[in-house]
Amino acid sequence: MSTFRADGHDAVDWAADYLERRRELPVRSRVAPGEVRRRLPERPPERGEPFSAVLRDLDEIILPGVTHWNHPRFFAYFAITGSPPGILAELLAATLNVNAMLWRTSPAATELEELVVAWLADLLGLPAGWHGHIEDTASTSTLAGLAAARDSAPAGRRTVLASDQAHSSVEGACRLLGLELRTVPSDRAFRMRPELLDLDGVAAVVATVGTTSTTSVDPVAPIAETCAKDGVWLHVDAAYAGAAMVCPEHRWALAGVERADSVVVNPHKWMFTPIDCSVLYTRRPKALRAVFAADPEYLRTSAEGVTNLMDYGPALGRRFRALKLWAVLRAYGREGLQQTIREHVRLAERFEGWVRAEPGWELAAPRPFSVVSFRREGPDDLNQAILERVNAGGEAYLSHTRLDGRYVLRLAVGHADTTEEDVGVAWAALRRAAEEG
Repeated sequence: MSTFRADGHDAVDWAADYLERRRELPVRSRVAPGEVRRRLPERPPERGEPFSAVLRDLDEIILPGVTHWNHPRFFAYFAITGSPPGILAELLAATLNVNAMLWRTSPAATELEELVVAWLADLLGLPAGWHGHIEDTASTSTLAGLAAARDSAPAGRRTVLASDQAHSSVEGACRLLGLELRTVPSDRAFRMRPELLDLDGVAAVVATVGTTSTTSVDPVAPIAETCAKDGVWLHVDAAYAGAAMVCPEHRWALAGVERADSVVVNPHKWMFTPIDCSVLYTRRPKALRAVFAADPEYLRTSAEGVTNLMDYGPALGRRFRALKLWAVLRAYGREGLQQTIREHVRLAERFEGWVRAEPGWELAAPRPFSVVSFRREGPDDLNQAILERVNAGGEAYLSHTRLDGRYVLRLAVGHADTTEEDVGVAWAALRRAAEEG
């Protein structure tokens, strides 16, 4: 154990040093395809190596091949944060190394998960008393919700409706479940048009609160009203924007959510919890148990009146993810979460103002939260070249999408340590890249 203690100190020192020097590193990796693999041995070692050798190769070989999602100027996709309390809790969870499949296999893991998802529901203003549990990602949570919808729907209902702006995981879930996906057109603000819902043969509707391209918000209340009239399952994908509901001024986006059948929120997106941590809520837990509960002899126990979390999702083995979410919520508190999310929205608004005021640039969509969709006036290849120049430069990392057939740039603010200076660095890099083109 003395070696473990010494190596542990070295590993934590490495992590602390990394967090302190992130801004010095290029955000996007610059290695060529296959470069990392070529620098590593083709065969495993015959004899064990000291952990110091692992840390050495982490610095010399692995780190150059890392795109730094935990960098304050990572503005691509949805920016995420591995915060210090979450990082330390991951270490503790790995140390305990429990499998929380049954209550009996780790009572504390199960009961802490029940508690922490109730805390999260309280923070976000979600209905009290709903069942909630943690999956790895929103893709799995959506798969679970749609599986319950499929199996609880009347015979002949095999269709899922979602906006043309819905996340690709909805399509993936439909493929796995043997369901047909039909898209519903969105309006000029990229929101689903509920008046176009045709529920004939439909098992479920997916409403998105915070779409990937623009973070637009489908109108949950009228969608829920339509679904309720025909007994259709409503799944709400709030993977990104759900975290914003910790601020009361953003709860308009989930108006009507109490009528949804399932809701997904990802604390690993905008609540500073290391990936992976996705929370699935449902007001119909029996429908999930009907799909996923198994009762082989080797999993039977005499414990009564307990929750076995394996019964509510596709995975039997379950990591102790609740520990890191618990640590993050305790470290930030409601006030800390609100302060950080409000600052991210302010920074996005600031960036949006710079784009609006700069000749030759245009906004491509409304900005409900902390993601700005914008472009340089001109052809698509110009905008693509700007993005590639900025990302190759290493000062910031952005991503793109297509809206109304046009190539559009996206800047997503979401890292806990991002400052106005960081956003300013990205804007300066974009302007330089445009001038070069």
